[in-house]
Amino acid sequence: MSTPHERRFRRICVFCGSQAGHDARYAEAARRFGHVLAESGVALVYGGGSVGLMGVLADAALERRGDVIGVIPQALARKELLHVGVSDMRVVPDMHARKALMAELSDGFVALPGGFGTFEELFEVITWAQLGIHRKPVGLLNVAGSFNPLSNMIEHAVETGFLRPEHRRLISVSSSVEELLPTLALQEPPTLPKWMRPDET
Repeated sequence: MSTPHERRFRRICVFCGSQAGHDARYAEAARRFGHVLAESGVALVYGGGSVGLMGVLADAALERRGDVIGVIPQALARKELLHVGVSDMRVVPDMHARKALMAELSDGFVALPGGFGTFEELFEVITWAQLGIHRKPVGLLNVAGSFNPLSNMIEHAVETGFLRPEHRRLISVSSSVEELLPTLALQEPPTLPKWMRPDET
């Protein structure tokens, strides 16, 4: 039996909160994932901020001498949220340009806990994968069950006929910082079309 092709990542884009959250495990997971990326020789691409989980993640990668690329819109840079310790900082005109550049630079995507911005960035890259715009893997670091409600919502969409069951494979979910990258490296996104036939609903 053939084994899935294992990818090698040069850069991983990480979406995560500009808040740290109430549970200390969120920041600890962000710190450990920043270390894992640096120690694996994988560059971090992220939103360029110095606050919340974004700041923890970038600081951790820099601590271990990892490569870090920040991408931040001009409006947020002017609010002094820009991480001054990141030497490769790309300041872009707006949020749309930010997401496009982050996607272009990266070989895969990971979401850590976050709010509306994290959800929006995550769902956009999942939708692009569903539409065949890219074939890059997408993963969730499910810290303290933070993405359990999202997984339940996806299951509900499958059960009610709004998602193909196979499209669950567009997302890899792991609660282990150390196992997430190896899991992503083996992810094989389905090639089915997004649209269902009438007899599939």
